[in-house]
Amino acid sequence: MLLRRTTALLFKNHHTVQPLRRHITTNPITPVNREELLKVCTILYQQQNSPDSRLHSKLTSSNFNLTHEFFLQVCNNFPYSWRPVYRFFLFTQQEKNSSFTHTHVSFNKMLDVVAKSRNIDLFWSLVNETARRGLVNNKTFVIGLKTLGGARELKKCVEFFHLMNLNGYGYSVERLNKVVEEMCKVKLVEEAKFVVFKMKDLIKLDGVSYKWLISGFCEKGDLIEASKIWNLMVDEGFVPDVDVVENFMETFFKVNQFGEGLKLFQTMRLKRMDELGVSTYRVVIKWLCKKGMMDNAHEVFDEMCERGIRVDSLTLGYVVYGLLAKHRVREAYQIVEKIDVVDISVYHGLIKGLLKLRRASEATQVFREMIKRGCEPTMHTYIMLLQGHLGRRGRKGTDPLVNFDSIFVGGMVKVGHSKEAIKYVERVMNRGMEVPRFDYNKFLHYFSNEEGAVMFEEVAKKLREVGLVDLADILERYGQKMSTRDRRRNRFPIIEDANEMDDKQVM
Repeated sequence: MLLRRTTALLFKNHHTVQPLRRHITTNPITPVNREELLKVCTILYQQQNSPDSRLHSKLTSSNFNLTHEFFLQVCNNFPYSWRPVYRFFLFTQQEKNSSFTHTHVSFNKMLDVVAKSRNIDLFWSLVNETARRGLVNNKTFVIGLKTLGGARELKKCVEFFHLMNLNGYGYSVERLNKVVEEMCKVKLVEEAKFVVFKMKDLIKLDGVSYKWLISGFCEKGDLIEASKIWNLMVDEGFVPDVDVVENFMETFFKVNQFGEGLKLFQTMRLKRMDELGVSTYRVVIKWLCKKGMMDNAHEVFDEMCERGIRVDSLTLGYVVYGLLAKHRVREAYQIVEKIDVVDISVYHGLIKGLLKLRRASEATQVFREMIKRGCEPTMHTYIMLLQGHLGRRGRKGTDPLVNFDSIFVGGMVKVGHSKEAIKYVERVMNRGMEVPRFDYNKFLHYFSNEEGAVMFEEVAKKLREVGLVDLADILERYGQKMSTRDRRRNRFPIIEDANEMDDKQVM
């Protein structure tokens, strides 16, 4: 096993992390004149390469009211272009604008724009200016390290902390942990590790520092590095908390090392049984059900219930899906019937399991039932059902006018995305080694408006005329959801067709 010294799991971690301080801006939010904002942004865009004298003359003649909110709105209008924002910043530093003062909010906004434009030299210069003015807060640290780490400026990442220390922002493990957390969330875990170990002599690490590094490497799928950090953490006398153990178990399951994942779970059961909660059991049950190991999942589920841990809907959804995937339909329905309030997680487990059994019509009936009980479908619900009825690649219909090509491929052309439609058609014609898949998510997104509501209503009528009632109900309901608030308020419930057959599927 990659991990060693699991006996350390017996100890308790008493280290606590102080809450991060929040800086509150004192600048009142004043309304911005939209005409003045448009005029100033137009000048900045058109004159961004002009000499300073010409640009400043144009801005001065526009007679706009320079406020803190106005500066932020200018930054919002140029989210990826550093030049207009930076030159406007220089304009605000003139003597005639001495009444205007920047805050950490405005500086962070400007830093974010320059960071997105990847102008590292200017970014580093502004970081120094921000530190000199004393306008640094935790968000400044996050923006700075994410930008420099993403650009692989690792030495500057370390220099950032030294610079802030020289300007009165001392070395702090809380700030370091916040930075490491945010860097790991955007998959900069290697860069975060470099910063942590370079700062190790100046900042005393705690369990949270190691926790985020382990989580980052687990998310990346690098179990070797995650195990090394784990062992370092244990050597330092820290105990991995339950979240870290869960991340490790899930990563073992994801990379198909079920034996190692179950060994870690067994170690937790032997050494730290009292700390196991619903989240830990959910991870194990989820992957056992996905793997089809229903007997093992049943044992874990029974243990969970015996310990008095309340089973949540996500866990029940995984169990229902696992039973259906093994063709144990009756048992799955018995579990659902015992639930007092069935939420969307359980319905998704039912729908996904029935679609796996190629019982699309029955899955649509579950869809109707969840709406009848007041459970609103999500985008994932609609995509699952469309893929279940039409397949991921689309299926040929019996009617020459109302079929997959006319509705979905033709719909992409109608909204102006003919390039994507042509690409899909070419893949279908050439096939070869590439499996052509239709992106239902993009299709639904393009028609998520009032025009789409009308289109789905018309398509539903045509589908009913050719006998595709299930598909008609799905698309009509999505159209109602995406329509205006008044139409949603007055929408009619979906009525089950009494003549529909239970095992009907769209070919």
